[in-house]
Amino acid sequence: MFIVSNYLLAVVFCFITMLCWGSWGNTQKMAAKSWRYELFYWDYVIGMVLFALLIAFTMGSFGTEGRPFLEDIVQVSAKNIGSIILGGIIFNASNILLSASTSIAGMAVAFPLGVGISLVLGTIVNYIGAPKGDPMTLFIGVALIVVAIVCNGIASGKLQKEKKAGANKGIILAVVAGTLMAFFYRFVAAAMDLDNFAAPAAGKATPYTAIVIFSLGVLLSNFIFNTFVMKKPFVGEPVSYSEYFKGNTKTHLVGMLGGAIWCLGTAFSYIASGKAGAAVSYALGQGAPMIAALWGVFIWKEFKGANKSVYSLLGVMFLFFVSGLAFIIVSGN
Repeated sequence: MFIVSNYLLAVVFCFITMLCWGSWGNTQKMAAKSWRYELFYWDYVIGMVLFALLIAFTMGSFGTEGRPFLEDIVQVSAKNIGSIILGGIIFNASNILLSASTSIAGMAVAFPLGVGISLVLGTIVNYIGAPKGDPMTLFIGVALIVVAIVCNGIASGKLQKEKKAGANKGIILAVVAGTLMAFFYRFVAAAMDLDNFAAPAAGKATPYTAIVIFSLGVLLSNFIFNTFVMKKPFVGEPVSYSEYFKGNTKTHLVGMLGGAIWCLGTAFSYIASGKAGAAVSYALGQGAPMIAALWGVFIWKEFKGANKSVYSLLGVMFLFFVSGLAFIIVSGN
């Protein structure tokens, strides 16, 4: 299987993670023109599972290092399988809430708030679970990103006052989603041997096996979580499964593309965690809010019509995000 052999390449993989995690929401925006997010989310999860299998049978099976995917998955212990599935369940609950927030408040609001909160809490949780890197530098970087989150929250609040008060529900959903999302990565990381992907301990999973089991956990829990949200939506009327099958091929493929993009980023995060450490790998990937906010501001024009003070706050947010990410990178070197 393919293994990251140095810290620089691990950082590159983490940046790809950041781009993927911050960009998949564009597919939801594209599908939203004719498709409810609850229906989009089924395609998203299917795309995630299919891409996880694709990467497991390619990058996870070729090469001379480590155990290939099929050999690895049959020896993973029940305890570690359960830990990864639990991580998938927690992620799915949080991501459904984040998708709901995106549909209500937009990418420039939902991602910086939700994923930003997840970054801060998740970095702490993952560092405690697997300490690696300089903690002082790491948490200075996290603190700078906290400032960026606060700036985004103030800017979002100003925008909602100027536009629609009902979007406050989107902000609340983003906060809850971010809090939940902070914990999923630790359960997955605990099931992998982060010190040695080339010769992992018996019962432990390689990153490629972990992403497949994780995706299946998301799919299984989706029959509960997303079915409930379809019947009791946060906004709008209930939707049925029959409506899902009325969607055209293009619409379904857009959703699957979103899941594939997210899955690529997550797989690269797991692969990089061996050299970068779980905390640094997670924190760098969670720079995604900056990417999502850029999409939301410049492509989707979600802050169109806002006053100068809102744009000033957004500028400060980007500055602090970049500074925070720089500190996080240095902390692991």
